[in-house]
Amino acid sequence: MTIKNRGALSNPEGRFEKHGYEAYDDGWNLEEEALPALTTLLFPEKAKSVITHNDSPDIGFEHSINPYRGCEHGCIYCYARPSHAYMNLSPGLDFETKIFYKENAAQLLEMELAKPGYVCKPIMLGANTDPYQPAENRLRVTRSILEVLNRCHHPVVIITKNSLIERDIDLIAEMAKRRLATIAVSITTLRTELKHILEPRTSAPQARLRVIRTFSEMNIPVRVMTAPMIPMINDMELERILGLASGAGATHASFTLIRLPHEVKTLFKEWLATHFPERAEHVMSLIRQMRGGKEYDSTFGKRMRGEGEFAALLAQRFKIACRRYRLNTTPSSPLDTGSFLPPVRTAVSPQLDLWG
Repeated sequence: MTIKNRGALSNPEGRFEKHGYEAYDDGWNLEEEALPALTTLLFPEKAKSVITHNDSPDIGFEHSINPYRGCEHGCIYCYARPSHAYMNLSPGLDFETKIFYKENAAQLLEMELAKPGYVCKPIMLGANTDPYQPAENRLRVTRSILEVLNRCHHPVVIITKNSLIERDIDLIAEMAKRRLATIAVSITTLRTELKHILEPRTSAPQARLRVIRTFSEMNIPVRVMTAPMIPMINDMELERILGLASGAGATHASFTLIRLPHEVKTLFKEWLATHFPERAEHVMSLIRQMRGGKEYDSTFGKRMRGEGEFAALLAQRFKIACRRYRLNTTPSSPLDTGSFLPPVRTAVSPQLDLWG
């Protein structure tokens, strides 16, 4: 059974739980009260730090900030889903409906930027979950982070699939003028009907193309990300996505293959069997061919692009399309790290405690 505006079809226990549960029909056929509508719950989180450090050779950044844990967008393929298991919550529907937000993110960021040994490097917003998911419209955590980065002349790269980013174009445009900001817009499909089941609460494809056009017209560098590519589901759209994104003003592009770590593989196979039963086994067969016979391979150098004939063909198609639409024709301009202005540190004398 599908749930309107939700990607996952179930709420399985995380991999750290000791017990598992499943519904069982005991034959009594008693009428049960209808379950309440599945709503999104927001939980404030007092984080101890906000900048995450990354040393993966597959990812082109070292520092990132994730304002939210969990994501209401509900993308069935999201590789961040397994992180909810660390909080004894399900990577399924819990991941989409129980969202944690770092209410003190801006204050923590100022403290971390003010540390004497801090080295300025571009910060990625949206490496794990989307910084512009629906909750941001009210909570404005991402906005508060950008305000700190702007004051400190600190470079940032933003990844999103939500047109809510247009709300902050004033800050982003101001930073881009000083070579402090670029954005990447993820477009997985141009078919609205597929978007509704694949990534239900994201912005419509046309809205994302509008974001590319609006930001590029403001001279803000824009990259399109065709990620992830799923064989027999959306890979046939690769060239058209790149062509329309280029026409809207994107200058660079990238792609990744679908990744199915931990519980994601179970959720994705359940989704396939429900929405594409006639091709579900063929899709998984192709995925296994690209993963050395497994459903997922986390090996650096392979996890993003895969291996085998299908993966090689997809990479070749991407390369030809980029050449055709004049994407990636020049290196991305480096962001400015030399203008960084650390926040002023307020020295507090221990003697002040005597007056408390």
